[in-house]
Amino acid sequence: QVTVAESGGGSVQAGGSLRLSCTASGWPYSSYCMAWFRQAPGKERAMLASIDSDGDNMYADSVKGRFTISQGNADKVLYVYLQMNKLTIEDTGTYYCAIERWGCGAMDYWGKGTQVTVSS
Repeated sequence: QVTVAESGGGSVQAGGSLRLSCTASGWPYSSYCMAWFRQAPGKERAMLASIDSDGDNMYADSVKGRFTISQGNADKVLYVYLQMNKLTIEDTGTYYCAIERWGCGAMDYWGKGTQVTVSS
């Protein structure tokens, strides 16, 4: 059974930084795409960054240059991190991690999310 879990959310002032972590345990395949999504209040969930098993990554324009996605693995657990710098009030929302076997489209498994609140 695949389990995805996020951690590292919290409250921060604008201009500050946070690092989110995600673990995907029980993933049985060598290939994957892991991604971070954000759902801001009153808005749809949107992908922010993704990374795949080849190490290729992608960023949404809104976070390019400010956020960095990275990954690791150990003992059949996949880890993905999101380093968020120069946070703005618009970065407030619930952040979700997800994993998919092929590509970075319709994600197969999701975490429950972690809240990030940026204040002025």
